Amino acid sequence: MPTDLKQVVVVGAGVAGTRAAETLRQDGFDGELTVVGAERHSPYHRPPLSKKLLSGKVHRAGIDMAAQFDMEARVLRGASALALDMSSRTVQVRDGADEFALPFDGLVIASGASPREWPNGPVPDGVMLLRTVDDCLAIRERLDARPRVVIVGGGFIGAEVAATCREIGLDVVLVEQAANPLQAALGEQLASNWADLHRQHGVDLRVGVSVDEFVGNGRVEAVRLSDGSQLPADLVVVGLGVTPVTDWLDGSGLRVDDGVVCDATGAVEGGTNVVAAGDVASWWHPLYERHLRIEHWDHAARQGAVAARTLLAGPERVQAYDEAPYFWSDQYDVKVQMLGVPTDYDAFEIVEGDPDTWEFVAAYGCRGQTIAVLGTVAGRVHAYRDAITARAAFPPSPEN
Repeated sequence: MPTDLKQVVVVGAGVAGTRAAETLRQDGFDGELTVVGAERHSPYHRPPLSKKLLSGKVHRAGIDMAAQFDMEARVLRGASALALDMSSRTVQVRDGADEFALPFDGLVIASGASPREWPNGPVPDGVMLLRTVDDCLAIRERLDARPRVVIVGGGFIGAEVAATCREIGLDVVLVEQAANPLQAALGEQLASNWADLHRQHGVDLRVGVSVDEFVGNGRVEAVRLSDGSQLPADLVVVGLGVTPVTDWLDGSGLRVDDGVVCDATGAVEGGTNVVAAGDVASWWHPLYERHLRIEHWDHAARQGAVAARTLLAGPERVQAYDEAPYFWSDQYDVKVQMLGVPTDYDAFEIVEGDPDTWEFVAAYGCRGQTIAVLGTVAGRVHAYRDAITARAAFPPSPEN
């Protein structure tokens, strides 16, 4: 452990920041540890926000993260990082009415991401975003009135909210600019299957169109689309993706480019004893030979632990983090799991099963090598982990 590491500040109290703080203690850091969290809640699991918590299948307390290790830390909740000064090695923090500088000799940047606001100005009441537990509970309260729901954006949040609302019997319209929902994440070969899945469950799917305006005098009454059609709406959920929370790093000298740019160990470019993890980190992946910013739960947890160990190890003993990213999404009775990153794939093949039966495994290739595998059979993608990490010839064979 670096001998000069006596005060560590973790900015961000989500899964990446929490796992980083726990790992610091678990691996022997016994100095001052401060965690700065923007939300007033204790750390919680985000995936249920668009699924079981939104539907009421689980209660609020059911999503809290169980502590894996006693952090013995000063935790500031409902506090925000305002600025980073690398020359004085301090983080400027606002906590309620107080503003002060937190000194550090080690810093973990895990400030996460925030949902993209509607870009065309103010919106009427009833147009909502979903990112936090408070967002989820506010939307859930409105669902009790059986509203007509319009969802803008067919990414994972939009698709999951659409599925949840249909499962509780609401009228749902899903609006997506691309030809199919989830096309950017899954590729055009499979996105049409998810379009069919939503239609089969009663979603009114409007693709290839955008939203021109929200109609309503103070409260949303309809959504007008670019094709001239107008959708009645009592509730609109906007899911246009997220942006990394990096404004507090302006002028710090750290490199920011769609996230905090770091190397394969999580060490941030432009700073000493500064690491990053989670949605805010644009991290060099040795396997894909590019910077990736991954917005998934499993990755954030793993990367938080890696970033902490990088901070403790010092530059001579750091290890690259080269795990294949993994995520899952539940929609209706289908669980999709992805191992690897299919970006820029040039080959695609169904390697097991049949998409029409919703029990299959599909592989993505690039320049003759396997780069990602998607499956709807629980856990089956992990049989292809070696094929991905070894860059096996495409199409791949499973380990067993």
